[in-house]
Amino acid sequence: MSLPSKETVLVVGATGNIGVSAVKAVLQTGRHVLAVVRNEASATKLFYHVGTTEGITTVLADLSSESGVKNIVEQVKAGKLPAFQHVYAAAGGGYSATPLQDIGTEELRQIMTVNFESNFWTYRATIPYLLHQNDPRSTWTLCTGSQGDLGARAPPALTQGALFSLANVACRDNYKTNVRFNEVYLALRVEVDESAAKTGAMKATDFAKCYAALLSSPEIRSSRVSVLSYDDLEILKYQTKVKL
Repeated sequence: MSLPSKETVLVVGATGNIGVSAVKAVLQTGRHVLAVVRNEASATKLFYHVGTTEGITTVLADLSSESGVKNIVEQVKAGKLPAFQHVYAAAGGGYSATPLQDIGTEELRQIMTVNFESNFWTYRATIPYLLHQNDPRSTWTLCTGSQGDLGARAPPALTQGALFSLANVACRDNYKTNVRFNEVYLALRVEVDESAAKTGAMKATDFAKCYAALLSSPEIRSSRVSVLSYDDLEILKYQTKVKL
């Protein structure tokens, strides 16, 4: 099988702070982006924060539906969208501060859909495609956050715990496949550059260095890459999750 010379990364959750960072990283490494956006307004926002439309193909999808990313994969198979070799999953955004004992069933279901199920459905829809392509360059990256350990905000903490478990299983399942699965554990607040300049958060442009470095590090697989400070952006600190 001949491999495409130009690699493409499917970025899920592309218009959020983390997603914008991932798009920047992909473009910096000379790859193309297939960006999943909610609507045309979201696409415009993405182009604004990234600073270009070059190298980016956008596709509309509802990530709160289990068929959202599945339909994208079907369009790729049909040749209607560019083939992709990598996935970066940063779906989410639910960050409410409702106390644990006050979380209603409806809110719990909503936060699990937004922060966890959207990423799970992305994994379920894309992994079979990547395995079938059998491209040895393929990667699958899941961004998680420290709320799962800190527990300062109950709703996101609950969902991050589920994402940690998803990463554990996926690391083991893909340890000997062509797909290099890794979790990026982020312990810092990242915002698009314009916002970060006002709040003091880490800029999306800075966080992009981490994913750019990870794409260029084939020795890192089935691992948690921890970003605890600015020092962790280019010299990656990682620990394998698989003990065989």
